[in-house]
Amino acid sequence: MKQTILVTGASSGIGLLIANKLHENGHLVIGTSRDPKKYQSQLPFTLLPLDISDDNSIESFSKELFNKVDRLDVLINNAGYLVTGLAEETSITLGMKQFETNFWGTVKLTNTLLPSFRKQKQGKIITVGSFLGMIGLPNVAYYSASKHALEGYYKALRFELHQFNIKVCMVEPMSFKTKIGENSTIVAGDISDYDLFRKKIATYTKKEFDNAPGPEPVIEKVATIVNERDPKFSYPVGKGASIFLTMQQFAYKTFEGAILKRVNQN
Repeated sequence: MKQTILVTGASSGIGLLIANKLHENGHLVIGTSRDPKKYQSQLPFTLLPLDISDDNSIESFSKELFNKVDRLDVLINNAGYLVTGLAEETSITLGMKQFETNFWGTVKLTNTLLPSFRKQKQGKIITVGSFLGMIGLPNVAYYSASKHALEGYYKALRFELHQFNIKVCMVEPMSFKTKIGENSTIVAGDISDYDLFRKKIATYTKKEFDNAPGPEPVIEKVATIVNERDPKFSYPVGKGASIFLTMQQFAYKTFEGAILKRVNQN
């Protein structure tokens, strides 16, 4: 069945791949970008301007969206970015900026579109989180925290929206080969006590990105959820996801030791 689907952050990366896949599947796809004119000529779907960290942008986007479509069936929250750096070396200002986009921007857009979903008593909200919203790893404290916050918010929201037949889902990818690392904001370390650890974690992170598989499983998972009548809430995607979750939950010392061993091997 053809659905009208909004994909945020659809001009590059996983968002672009998701939007293209859904368009190929016959859905009416609306994507968003901070600079749609830069990408529109290369895309088969409509791209609208949106900066989810800007309240005025969200408001004007909502008006433009419903000038183009009568209803929205699926919202796919994908827009966001990565801040990398050791927790103590990352400024609170930068940490707040990370939350303003990844958490607050996503929540604000969702809340802006909820009246439409409630009115039609139907809809689906799929948020692309991260496996780092379920576990914590070094060098991504604020990114991980923002994704943990999304998990908590949408876990609660799913209960509140159940009465309106609005389904709420989280997709939690492991490490996949995308440009998120290249486009990340990198904190310059300035605490000498961390010099050796910072060097090891940088080598470890580079290996993880270099050896990561392509993001096709994430794209396929989202496309599947779009068509599911009664989707579940959580969808971890990637090799070893269930093992990591079990270790963190029931054998934390083992989990901690495994992570530190992998970092210290570099």
